Amino acid sequence: MLSLSRALGRRLFSSAAAASTPAVRKAQNPLEEFFEVERSTEEDKPPPHYGRSWKASELRLKSWDDLQKLWYVLLKEKNMLMSQRQMLNAENLRFPNPERISKVKKSMCRIKHVLTERAIAEPDPRRSAEMKRMINTL
Repeated sequence: MLSLSRALGRRLFSSAAAASTPAVRKAQNPLEEFFEVERSTEEDKPPPHYGRSWKASELRLKSWDDLQKLWYVLLKEKNMLMSQRQMLNAENLRFPNPERISKVKKSMCRIKHVLTERAIAEPDPRRSAEMKRMINTL
């Protein structure tokens, strides 16, 4: 299994590097979504700046559906980053920007916190229990 992931990762990274257009491209293989496309290594360009984690105050302004969508976007990002980190660790390479994983995890924790606050504030006990069960499945 590990050799399969190494071979797949090498093939994915080599095909990403061979892509001639820097524009966003659709993943032909669904597993490509677990790996980030290689960035250009030109010396004159600064390294990419990745965003910050979401603040709880920002998340409180979002609807329940928006928070669930954001949760799954962050989950996909976390899976991609952890897959990339595992692949690079297997080849004794350094994972670039390890702080990205902690930002994603922190945002996910804050989403759960905000959803739990809403479930506790819900006056209907049945709906509150249902909301809490849903939150616990996340």
